[in-house]
Amino acid sequence: MFENLSERLDKAFKILKGQGYITEINVAETLKDVRKALLDADVSYKIAKKFTEDVKDKAMGQNVLTSVSPGQLMVKIVHDELAFLMGGDKVEINLKGSPPVILIAGLQGSGKTTFSAKLARYLTSKKSRRVLLVACDVYRPAAIEQLKVLGQQVEVEVFTDESSKEPVKIAKKAIQHARDFDFSAVIIDTAGRLAIDEEMMNEITAIKKEVNPSETLFVVDSMTGQDAVNTAKTFNDRLDYDGVVLTKLDGDTRGGAALTIRAVVDKPIKFVGIGEKMDAIDVFYPERMADRILGMGDIVSLVEKAQEQFNLEEAQKLQKKIAKNQFDFNDFVSQIKQIKKMGNVKDLMGMIPGMGKMMKDVDIDDDAFKEIEAIIYSMTPAERSNPALMNGSRRKRIASGSGTSVQEVNRLIKQFDDTRKMMKMMTGGGRNMMQMMKNAKQMRKN
Repeated sequence: MFENLSERLDKAFKILKGQGYITEINVAETLKDVRKALLDADVSYKIAKKFTEDVKDKAMGQNVLTSVSPGQLMVKIVHDELAFLMGGDKVEINLKGSPPVILIAGLQGSGKTTFSAKLARYLTSKKSRRVLLVACDVYRPAAIEQLKVLGQQVEVEVFTDESSKEPVKIAKKAIQHARDFDFSAVIIDTAGRLAIDEEMMNEITAIKKEVNPSETLFVVDSMTGQDAVNTAKTFNDRLDYDGVVLTKLDGDTRGGAALTIRAVVDKPIKFVGIGEKMDAIDVFYPERMADRILGMGDIVSLVEKAQEQFNLEEAQKLQKKIAKNQFDFNDFVSQIKQIKKMGNVKDLMGMIPGMGKMMKDVDIDDDAFKEIEAIIYSMTPAERSNPALMNGSRRKRIASGSGTSVQEVNRLIKQFDDTRKMMKMMTGGGRNMMQMMKNAKQMRKN
């Protein structure tokens, strides 16, 4: 995400590389390119101008420490200003109420229904809530059916009343149902239109007034740039919502909406959608997003994702197997599955400092492990448990079964053997893995 903006900002900072100190001249040159980068990212001229003026005010007169170059100092100032522009601190979703009611609003096509299901999964798995999804879009063909299907995927009950065409009454019934059956959160998916109209605004306003939600979230497609910002402002003027959800952020190479929506509507971005899968939703952290925009990676988020998939007990078992040189293809494919659950491989690589630039032109598809898995699943249980059994005839059979060549099978087995030797040599590797997860748990508490 934000590849274009990251690349343009990186070029802007190169002006200060090698400079001994910050002057009005070299700062002006750098900020001219920063402003252009922001404008190309679909940031409004007014906000881009104010942003660069604020950076200039902070940069001028700064004494550059011997260990910090002017370029590094400018990156730090721009980083802090980007984080501030996007809201500064993360803002949690409000879950007060008996039960808390979360109202979802937005235009048709913004991803409201999909986000509603993702949020239900998030509240179930991360907040231990029993969630009720409510289908209040009575206009769009198949909208109710879509929510039912998504509800099944995330294992959450969906409340519908297909005999009624009155969203306000459906919402009220659903909340009473939630109280009667001890649900601890209600998410109401509402109707949208292709464009803002009076009928839609009156309906969503009436629902909000009647159900008095704990939280009203406005869902917007980040890839629409300034159109997203303008739509967010219009909705906020009428609805006075509590937070913004940016969907399709993984496909947004510019970043204009994420950068400016807080400044325009003065409401926090609370969640971002980063893919089609039901777990592809992240709490929005302005500082971490600023890190990623400036190519600094996002190690904290990466460790948190790892901690969600790898538990301490499994890590201890794996450490013992490595120590005894018993790490096999079953363990190998298990690790691959856990990595895949963490999200898109290219996005994960981008969270490692410095890797974003290196991965810019590298195409890593979601099926990056498909060939490896095909080879492993073409082995017999005995072969997966005991890689030493792999003779020539077995390798030929595995290649035929997996649709690969003997050379590719040989390459995988050699890489596996090399990896196993390296893991055995790294005597502290298992302890380091467990320490990483303990640190991740601590970070999540703070």
